[in-house]
Amino acid sequence: MSKYLEFNTPATKEAMELASDFRLKNQGLTFLDRVFWNLPDEALYEEAIFRNEGKMIKGGPLLVNTGKHTARAAADKFVVQEESTQKDIWWGIYNRPYAREKWAQLVGRLQAWAQGEEFFVQDVYAGSDPDYKLPVRIVTEKAWHSLFARNMFITTADKDELKKFVPEFTVIAVPGLKVDPITDGTRTDTGIIINFDQRTAIIANTLYAGEIKKSVFTVLNYLLTFQDVLPMHCSANVGDKGDVALFFGLSGTGKTTLSADPKRRLIGDDEHGWSSNGVFNFEGGCYAKVIRLSAEHEPQIYETTRRFGTILENVVFDPVTRIIDLDDDIITENTRASYPLEFIPNVVEEGYTRTHPKNVIFLTCDASGVMPPIARLTPEQAQYHFISGYTSKIAGTEIGLGIEPQITFSACFGAPFMVKHPFEYAEMLKQRMLKHGANVWLVNTGWVGGRFGVGKRISIRHTRNLLNAALEGKLDKVKYRKDKLFGYEVPMSCPDVPEDVLYPENSWGNKDEYWKKYDALAARFVENFKLFEKGCSEEVIAAGPKRLSQVK
Repeated sequence: MSKYLEFNTPATKEAMELASDFRLKNQGLTFLDRVFWNLPDEALYEEAIFRNEGKMIKGGPLLVNTGKHTARAAADKFVVQEESTQKDIWWGIYNRPYAREKWAQLVGRLQAWAQGEEFFVQDVYAGSDPDYKLPVRIVTEKAWHSLFARNMFITTADKDELKKFVPEFTVIAVPGLKVDPITDGTRTDTGIIINFDQRTAIIANTLYAGEIKKSVFTVLNYLLTFQDVLPMHCSANVGDKGDVALFFGLSGTGKTTLSADPKRRLIGDDEHGWSSNGVFNFEGGCYAKVIRLSAEHEPQIYETTRRFGTILENVVFDPVTRIIDLDDDIITENTRASYPLEFIPNVVEEGYTRTHPKNVIFLTCDASGVMPPIARLTPEQAQYHFISGYTSKIAGTEIGLGIEPQITFSACFGAPFMVKHPFEYAEMLKQRMLKHGANVWLVNTGWVGGRFGVGKRISIRHTRNLLNAALEGKLDKVKYRKDKLFGYEVPMSCPDVPEDVLYPENSWGNKDEYWKKYDALAARFVENFKLFEKGCSEEVIAAGPKRLSQVK
């Protein structure tokens, strides 16, 4: 709202009712116009619509447009370089160093800019396990960002608890503040800067709400390792017998879709910790891609796009009927829905289990169309593929991606959010897999019958049937063949899946072309892993693929 117009908005009278005694002035934000503390969903709807931040559409969701940023600005993320954390951080393209002096200057500019502004605060928790939950304060310029925070993190309605709330980390999202590359030392006029020493992150000049969620995830990826918790970019669900399954993968590979299984209870769809207690969700909600979402194939997620409380980002709608069109990608391929976890039936309400994973699934979206739909990995192969993190970036999930997927290697299936070196996370995963006897599967949710543009995306029905067979132990009873290049074991049959599907070369018109393409992918793996060989055991290095010339 304008700094210069004085009038009441829908929640003005209730703005301070749920305020913490630890005010924003204690954090350096002073001379503010008005602060709305811990407003519930309904009040935030009214504020967002009153401020023309979004529209209510058929069924009740709040629909917003994020402007020029329809995805994460991954190249604009920085970590402040200071003594307390310098030796522990994996500095490079994902953790770009940011000078302490620049941080102090940026905070000064933020404090000056904020004077006379209105803000929304949500005091929430990240981490559902009571032993590890982190009090986090989300300060936002936009009302709908405050609703997003309520959807994505763990809230409390206890007035006394909110009154005594003191954050251990604070995220300040100010899309109205442009940073300056010359003055602020950023790459562009957008910046996501995390300071572990000051326990604060600033998100400037982007409306894309995913930056809030991923900033908190990045923070947990660092802090939890000191409590012997493995932070993971994965979804998780659990069967009736307490058998937990983890689904690792980058955005667009199927984590949310495949973990929302009617036969199993959902723990969470994106970010988890694996402690000595078991597995726990970092979040209280889901943030799912909804482009071309189908009521037939993803009924649970589809249903959330028609509910009050859901936020729809950049989805096309008819302004007269208020009906959405999930097939329209004119704004972006990366259309999103943010909704509370409880919107999905059959969830683990407490958000954690006291049992450990029996199956770990690495989801890879193979845009070259050569990998088998499922393969079983040895412990050494599991470490190799976890460190490699092969997949394809799907259109729209990051700024600058076109329509065609880009082959990429993202260590730990989430390199942009890993603060420490991948070795450390891989070692923690290995220890837990071996201790609890988890099976590890590599599942291809990408293309068959040729690369992107030639072949087609593998049927989600086949993928679900393969996963169900793996999780239910049915693949323990079938014969396997050893893959000629990668050496992993591929089942020769699977219930309810045509055998031809398990032989990807059969879907190619030209098998010579298939093997050349597969060999080229193996070469990419070998070249990428050279970055990580130092410090890896010989067994892990040897678990990588062989070239076609080596096996003929």
